[in-house]
Amino acid sequence: MPAAFRRALQQEGATSVVMTSLDQCLAAYAPSEWARLEHHLRAMPAFSRQVKALTRLLMSRAADCQLDVQGRILLPAPLRTGAGLEREALVVGVLNRFEVWSPERWAAFVADSEKLLDDATLDVQWPLPPSPAAEPPQTDHPQEKPRR
Repeated sequence: MPAAFRRALQQEGATSVVMTSLDQCLAAYAPSEWARLEHHLRAMPAFSRQVKALTRLLMSRAADCQLDVQGRILLPAPLRTGAGLEREALVVGVLNRFEVWSPERWAAFVADSEKLLDDATLDVQWPLPPSPAAEPPQTDHPQEKPRR
């Protein structure tokens, strides 16, 4: 497990992570982050076919995995098999989670993603341009004085 993620878990007193299948890998969430994800799922339209499918897939594949004293995670066999994990694994940090990939699936993902970005006209500048200068605070009414 990435050291930064382990430190964050220790700060919140967590002794486990929630692992779920996501695309072709496993995604690991701190319990507090998983609760936030559940909250967002509950706020989505309950009768939407896409929301029901996403919720069912994420929740049915999720497992609460305990950390050992060395910060290792014992992954349940169905999750390991579903992610194609055998002897080697690649850990990738992604914003609010980390992902565990088989090296072969990661290489295929990177190749496909690079091709996708080459083919797409996303109007995304990379690296990102500098942030614009801070704007003056907006008022609620055009004639109102700014609040300080």
